[in-house]
Amino acid sequence: MSDSQIVPVIFVEEGNIASSALDDFVQHWASNNGFSGQRGRLLSVPDAHGNLSAHLFGTGPENGRPPMMAALAATNLPEGHYRLEGAIGDPTLAAIAFSLGAYRFDRYKSGSPAPVLAMPEDADAAEVTRLVDAAYLARDLINTPANDLGPDAFEREIAAFATRHKMELRSIVGDDLLNAKLPLIHAVGRASVEAPRLLDLTWGDPAAPKVTLVGKGVTFDTGGLDIKSAAGMGLMKKDMGGAANILGLAHAIIDAGLKLRLRVLLPVVENAIAGSSFRPGDILPSRRGLTVEIGNTDAEGRLILADALTLADEEAPELLLDMATLTGAARVALGPELPPLYTSDDQLARDLMAAGLASDDPLWQMPLWGPYDTMMNSRIADVNNAGAGGFAGSITAAMFLKRFVERAGAWVHLDIYGWAPEARPGRSQGGTDQGIRAVYGVLKQRYPA
Repeated sequence: MSDSQIVPVIFVEEGNIASSALDDFVQHWASNNGFSGQRGRLLSVPDAHGNLSAHLFGTGPENGRPPMMAALAATNLPEGHYRLEGAIGDPTLAAIAFSLGAYRFDRYKSGSPAPVLAMPEDADAAEVTRLVDAAYLARDLINTPANDLGPDAFEREIAAFATRHKMELRSIVGDDLLNAKLPLIHAVGRASVEAPRLLDLTWGDPAAPKVTLVGKGVTFDTGGLDIKSAAGMGLMKKDMGGAANILGLAHAIIDAGLKLRLRVLLPVVENAIAGSSFRPGDILPSRRGLTVEIGNTDAEGRLILADALTLADEEAPELLLDMATLTGAARVALGPELPPLYTSDDQLARDLMAAGLASDDPLWQMPLWGPYDTMMNSRIADVNNAGAGGFAGSITAAMFLKRFVERAGAWVHLDIYGWAPEARPGRSQGGTDQGIRAVYGVLKQRYPA
């Protein structure tokens, strides 16, 4: 494509029109149209013949400018090819932001094609592509409804991912989970017409530092016999958002060639209702040997994660990290945009939060508050899967998971939402990536290619 077919999008800080290197015609055009660089405003600029020559894009004042500001331009631009000029800031982050703002989920409903970005000259093109592809992968999977992404179809997607990335894949399905000593994964998924399973993927030099990622893969959650309301069930296609984001993170790690041995464990189930459903009051064994009393069948995610974390922990990885759309309490505490981060490694938590702020992928450390452990006491089993009284629900869920990690050098739990209830810069409404850029940023520093 020739440069003449690529339309400039010129970033202008609010109040800096006069010093923005725009020619007199463009400055007068902006002034006559009331454009002063207001945050998020686009203004089309004609040439001498009345044809489109550029768009001005307001970034607002320099102080307080959101990192993903460039996404607003992509969200509002029509189909076409564009390049970024002017006060774009970090060109790599600007290119990531623009590309994330251009995301469209059009599998079921056609729409206008997305704008296409010509990579800024000083941007790290490989980094832009890998992080955008990682986010798109997570978003596409979360947005796909459960009738097209049940456990069988999700396994096919994961197998295709493994093939593309030259990963070894082991699949344990149905009653084989019992033989493999993964009884909690089996119990949660056994009522579905599509069998529960664990997908175990590995990549990299076996002698390199071990990093293991675990993602909750509940393709649909009815709540089980403690059935959700219609409103509560409406978004439950997104309950595999942890697994989707882990796959996106794995893509970024492999594409960057980080010097680590990667293992990905994805317990994939549907929490359905049938005569074989597990029940409130049941006592179930776990891989670790702890018995679990079922206080609530809708607290199923922590059950499948418990077996997967135990399996991961057995080889004592240097870092063990899980992502899960685990609790509504996390949203009550921090809202949909800020996932809670749990770890006993405070320096790692600080590193993750700093990387998240730098890449507009924020996380916030919450306490693993030991005294709350007693909320999950059971009179007749080692632990109950649902905290008593409803207090501190995200913390007690994290404390439940912590019981199944002993040998890992460090463990991190991210209680993500995986959904944007309304559009904001870089995140369209619907399924969304959370934690990918933050975790990748830390892993890139620790295990550089």
